Amino acid sequence: MAEHRKERPTGRRGLRITLFVLAAVVLVAAGLGGLAYWKLNRNLHGVDISGQLGSARPPAATDGSFNLLVLGSDSRAGANASLAGGDTGGTARSDTAMVVHVNQTHTAASVVSIPRDTLVARPACTGLDGKPVPAVRSAMYNSAFEVGGPACAVKTTEQLTGMRMDHFVELDFAGFASLIDAIGGVDVTTTVPISDQDSGLQLPAGTHHLGGQQALAFVRTRHGVGDGSDLGRIELQKQMVKAILGRIGTLGLATDPVAMWTLGDKLTKSLTTDSDLASVNSLVGLAQTLKHIGPDQLTMVTLPVGYALSDPNRVVPKNPDAQQLWAALRADRPVPEAVVTAQPSNPADSSPSPTASVNAGEAALFGGTE
Repeated sequence: MAEHRKERPTGRRGLRITLFVLAAVVLVAAGLGGLAYWKLNRNLHGVDISGQLGSARPPAATDGSFNLLVLGSDSRAGANASLAGGDTGGTARSDTAMVVHVNQTHTAASVVSIPRDTLVARPACTGLDGKPVPAVRSAMYNSAFEVGGPACAVKTTEQLTGMRMDHFVELDFAGFASLIDAIGGVDVTTTVPISDQDSGLQLPAGTHHLGGQQALAFVRTRHGVGDGSDLGRIELQKQMVKAILGRIGTLGLATDPVAMWTLGDKLTKSLTTDSDLASVNSLVGLAQTLKHIGPDQLTMVTLPVGYALSDPNRVVPKNPDAQQLWAALRADRPVPEAVVTAQPSNPADSSPSPTASVNAGEAALFGGTE
């Protein structure tokens, strides 16, 4: 198994791209007047997850802490069809998944990325066609969203973590690409060339300014750089989050209502949330709750995993590390230091820290489809 490295403080920003930026957008856009407020509300799409799942769920915390499941969907529906290539056979999967735990004082948050190829026990769900989908003892984590949509993804995540997912947020391909274009693109640096026919990304080593489609290809690439693992792709996604936030920080959006409105309109058109969050008022309220959490109060990690004996192209939660991680979050404690210091290195960086190394022979076992 690969050794990993401690995440740099500048990388602790994953929660902000999905929540803080959006919340800032709707705060300003709502101030533009009733028409703007009404339009953003109509853009948002809500799913009644609580109604679908009923009461057979982990109990909600009573100490003020809460959890969010943030997914990036690989749906090809609508404007997504021409983005990033590939085919999912008319279905959608959770291409990116993050469990966000906000502590009871709302002063810190932990973000756990779950590799899409992780084998988990998938509970019985209601399928997208309304028919029952039986439980499966071992299935890829992202298949839950594919067979049962947001409710099944939430149910599977709750079974995996033992924590109630109080909220759900999904952003699709088109929404991500639109975000990048709305902020004028982002800069990324790779010290190695990236060539991935699956994602369509072709980058020589160096610093590049990426538009929406290229940025989407960057966060989806896995076979064109490093060992081809999903863990490497997650690190590229973390790098992209930093690039986005760095770009947004230079735009002065708070003093530019037109630019803020453009960004808010594009984002809300591509967002799906639980029904409790599907309004400007609710998103603003969430933003107010999280206003004391900045980059230094965020910890981003990837779920500890090992290679599946049953399938060399898949991974399974690595215990006791994974169990200790979820136990810490359930108890509203910080991510264990052992997990923080055992994180994968970024495949776009050919000069990782001296304590980090990648066993390419083992890491190459990550296969699977794009």
